[in-house]
Amino acid sequence: MRIAVAGATGRVGRHVVDVLEARGHDAVPMSRANGVDVITGAGLAEALTGADIIIDVATGPSPDEQAATEFFTTATRNLQEAGSRAGVRLVVVVSIIHADQLAGGYSVAVVAHEQAALAGPIPVRILRAAQFHEFVEQLMAWGRQGEMVYVPRMRTQLVAARTVAEALVDLALAAEAPAGPIPEIAGPREENLAAAATLLAAQRGETVKVEEVRNPDDPDAEANENGVLLPSPHATLAGPTFEEWLDQAPIRRRTNAES
Repeated sequence: MRIAVAGATGRVGRHVVDVLEARGHDAVPMSRANGVDVITGAGLAEALTGADIIIDVATGPSPDEQAATEFFTTATRNLQEAGSRAGVRLVVVVSIIHADQLAGGYSVAVVAHEQAALAGPIPVRILRAAQFHEFVEQLMAWGRQGEMVYVPRMRTQLVAARTVAEALVDLALAAEAPAGPIPEIAGPREENLAAAATLLAAQRGETVKVEEVRNPDDPDAEANENGVLLPSPHATLAGPTFEEWLDQAPIRRRTNAES
């Protein structure tokens, strides 16, 4: 089967391509590095020629609510329109668990993404995922102040990007759309962000102190602390814990350029 992957060089996309190829499918990577731009539409028609399915894991460069919303709605419209002309029969979209229960920021853009996809001419299946293991490093970079690293107080059930990619491919290849609520994927247990960040710092040989904080300007701070991002009872729990995943990952020591 020929399956196009939007965002193919990203955190999840590269794993989606790997999983598809390992299962014997014709994966078509779509990213600017491959000459395909989901915002301008350049290269889309060529990439989608003969494609049966699109797996959309593309993300924009900014977490800002307005910028991310513009990215998602524009990319989704282009994928739906070009896919419809090419005869694509299904689009699979990755989203975030309970994003629709949050009031601001990136989560609003994610909900707009879901809505834009569902409004298009091609049938859509959505998979809502927990925060990725790979997200911990990004949060540390955002919250780093000298020898201190501040991470948000947040209950989460971190999941490996590879596990999400496998679930997206399963969803794309299923004979029928799943009945019931939108499917969710999360890791095997609830994780503490500060503990995860401390483990990551130790693996990279960093001597930093990690501290949990609440951002008073975040309208969703209380909801995050109370577990809004934890999976629903119907969620699939899979993949390694953060510590298990870290043990399998190559050590990447922080360089002066990242200071």
